[in-house]
Amino acid sequence: MSSGSILFCLSFLVLAAGLVVVSLFRQRQLMARLTAAEARATRGGRALDLMAREVHGLGLGLLGRAQVLGGEAGAGFEAEARRILSLADAVVEAHGVVSAARALRDERFALGPVLADSVEAAQRQLGPGLRHWRLDPLLESLVVRADARALRGALVQVLCRAARATGEGDFIDIRAVQTPQGVTIVVEDEGLGLAVDDLSPTLHCGEEPRTRGLVLGLSLARALLRAHGGELVMEAAPGVGARAFLSLPANRVVVN
Repeated sequence: MSSGSILFCLSFLVLAAGLVVVSLFRQRQLMARLTAAEARATRGGRALDLMAREVHGLGLGLLGRAQVLGGEAGAGFEAEARRILSLADAVVEAHGVVSAARALRDERFALGPVLADSVEAAQRQLGPGLRHWRLDPLLESLVVRADARALRGALVQVLCRAARATGEGDFIDIRAVQTPQGVTIVVEDEGLGLAVDDLSPTLHCGEEPRTRGLVLGLSLARALLRAHGGELVMEAAPGVGARAFLSLPANRVVVN
């Protein structure tokens, strides 16, 4: 091989090595920028999620007070509450904070205390209105593997909807159905029986479109259950009441 050919080969190898180095450097720069952008998006999403939850809770509290007040004053409270709930829903929808793609902790815990805490949280959001909550004793003995905080969040959203659909002094039953396929928490109320239509807003008896803020909570609950391999199903009968089925698969149930 002539010296010219050797020089050409060496030059080509140096050029190729340089291109590889530049490519790796740019790739690292892009990865660093992507990581930083993801971190900023995560922080922003968490902040927006917290804000939406706070605003959503405030709106639900106002709806509870509107129900107690009644009359013209209650109607005014309800209108403002629905605006607040719509705002919370818009924030969540615009920024995509309702997502099942979140890191779940795998914890082992009894359902009883989590349910009791969820009922208390739903009652606080309801405000001064009174509901009678009846919990199935079987729930005390059930132990599951899940993210306790996420499951509590799903339960609170479903219980808040049941409270919203019922009146002062009504009963809300919470029971468990255990099968070889898993366990289902059934929340049954004797309220208005408003349809959910796959968790999307609907019209009822000529009413104005319901705020999507109430549906926001159910969408979040469904996303959290699906992240656990479960599901949320709603059934409603106008004038009779509604039932919510929160299911978890068999691999989430701890057999004592």
